[in-house]
Amino acid sequence: MSILKALYHRFHHLILYGIIGTFSSTLDFLVFTLLTKVCGVPYLLANCISVLVGITTSFYLNRTYNFKVNDKTAKRFSIFLAVGLTGLMFSNLILWVGIDKLHADETITKLASIVLVVFFQFLFNKFVTFRISSESEKENQ
Repeated sequence: MSILKALYHRFHHLILYGIIGTFSSTLDFLVFTLLTKVCGVPYLLANCISVLVGITTSFYLNRTYNFKVNDKTAKRFSIFLAVGLTGLMFSNLILWVGIDKLHADETITKLASIVLVVFFQFLFNKFVTFRISSESEKENQ
């Protein structure tokens, strides 16, 4: 097995999570822009709507194509939503501390927040939200 295949096999969930996250974040940005620039929706309301669109899309894609679990959808979505909203607050905190308190570069602080939040959310979603229950394992065998 080549090194690239071995790395992909070991980190495939994280790689797919990143791809899905990029897609969902892009969708979030596009919905936000459409709502604020085209429809004239106030930016805070537009942000709430666009973040929820991104979180919902990410949940569906991760559930279906990445972690491949189909049970307890409402419970898993509730957890995923809470993780997403917690990540949003964590990101804002990192930005505030980094930019306003530490006077760090805005771009570097934003990149650091993305890395930290995505890593936190990936671990939580992998081991809590999309953890395969013993019932699911029996059904998948």
